[in-house]
Amino acid sequence: MQNSKTALAVPSMNTRLDRRHFLAALGASVAVSALLSNHPAAAEEPVGTPFSFEKLTEDMRVAAQQPEPAPETIEGFLTDLHYDDYNRIRFKPGRSRWQDDSAFRVQAFHLGWLFKQPVHVNEVVNGESRPMAFSTTDFEYSGGLADKVPANAEMPGVAGFRLGNQLNRADIFDELIVFLGASYFRALGQGNGYGLSARGLAVNTGQSRAEEFPRFSAFWLERPAPGAASATVYAALESKSVTGAYRFIITPGKETIVEVTTRLFLRDDVEQLGIAPLTSMYLFAGNDMGEFHDYRSAVHDSEALVMNTRGGETFYRPLNNPPRLASSYFGAENPKSFGLVQRNRDFDHYLDAQAHYEKRPSLVVEPIGDWGKGTVRLVEIPSDLETNDNIVAFWIPEKSATAGDAIELSYRLRWGMTPEGDGSTDRARILRTRLGAGGVSGVEGTNGRQKFVIDFRGGLLSELPDDADVEAMVTATRGEIAETVLSKISGTDMWRLVIEVKGETGSVIELKANVEGYDRVLTETWLYQWMVE
Repeated sequence: MQNSKTALAVPSMNTRLDRRHFLAALGASVAVSALLSNHPAAAEEPVGTPFSFEKLTEDMRVAAQQPEPAPETIEGFLTDLHYDDYNRIRFKPGRSRWQDDSAFRVQAFHLGWLFKQPVHVNEVVNGESRPMAFSTTDFEYSGGLADKVPANAEMPGVAGFRLGNQLNRADIFDELIVFLGASYFRALGQGNGYGLSARGLAVNTGQSRAEEFPRFSAFWLERPAPGAASATVYAALESKSVTGAYRFIITPGKETIVEVTTRLFLRDDVEQLGIAPLTSMYLFAGNDMGEFHDYRSAVHDSEALVMNTRGGETFYRPLNNPPRLASSYFGAENPKSFGLVQRNRDFDHYLDAQAHYEKRPSLVVEPIGDWGKGTVRLVEIPSDLETNDNIVAFWIPEKSATAGDAIELSYRLRWGMTPEGDGSTDRARILRTRLGAGGVSGVEGTNGRQKFVIDFRGGLLSELPDDADVEAMVTATRGEIAETVLSKISGTDMWRLVIEVKGETGSVIELKANVEGYDRVLTETWLYQWMVE
């Protein structure tokens, strides 16, 4: 199977966009609108317009009290660009903004093809905002495309932008974070290649009402002071039902941290509001191989959802590519963190010399302040292509979202190989999950059971002898636990739990398991959803 996402597998300020993220942006562009025409983002700002997060907040509060405006449009040569044309366009490195004395570089994405609504980018210096204008002079057009493009033509806006930083080497400005398409953005920690995405907001995902894809219609980039280790970006968000003011404080490193403050204003009732949504891809792996005839043993940007409670419990839910649309809900009060993780960093696990899935970042959401009661929702969508983002996870507040509401929440996004919160720090972690027919391995299964094999390593459990007084705690909802066996794997520090389960055809069985002993929980808590076919 050829991989079509390799264009962004290695971070670089000169990378081209991959088709999967183009398609995601296309899907997200259908139901979004431009900012109100009387808002500074929608018209050319005079030089030196005062700007602050409080001013942006007030502007978006006012915008929420008015009907959704008609979207802005593009015209001229921008409307004629197609897929091949767009892939012949590059931002010229020498035209990057902030080259004088900043640790960051700014480059824009060209309008056209899927990106037909202008995004307005402004620079903030000393509390004053000025348009960050771009023209055809900023871009390189190859393959004869230059003959179709007017010289020095000013753009009515851009499709999005990216920030570069000396993330991995002092002599190279790698891509650090990209804002492109609706409210999607992606960041990298050291050594990462692009994988999953974050979004500003999810509205009515998988509900009876049509899903909305809110859009960042304008950005304000605060010029960092010389030597500053962080960059601050502000954004205006708008959709049919919601407006919002966002602040992103971006700090690159081994674990790149994006601190987000969101202030939302409801134009209309929302059936389900998804806070800090994450979007990823899971095609197959050892726990869910499906019917793929592929030389690779695993293809995924993320392998599991993790949620940590303030009581010290870690829930680990392996991802699936289900036979039909699936949702899982994990109730919590003010969780410590949750996210989508890529734990396996061994090339041999993936065998993909182009995509390098072992380099895809994990992404953990860490709430700031008290988020109260709510639910982490995981949505899994059937997919037969690795170009599809088919995994979504987000936080749903317990309180309903109704017209006129104002909501403010803050959180940190931690991107990296092993970001804080990617699993338990003192209990045995779940290494892998494998599935197979029930009964004796190597013999044709005839007992109608499903076998689940979970391996644990770490913490006190790995230090215990094989005759330690430990016990597997296993439950099944809508299914029957037929057998459990817990044992230490000889010659290793790993323990293996084998569970056999019976279920009725068509049922959805929720499984839960951990290992306890010596008056304590010794492992992360394994969760799984089995759709019995």
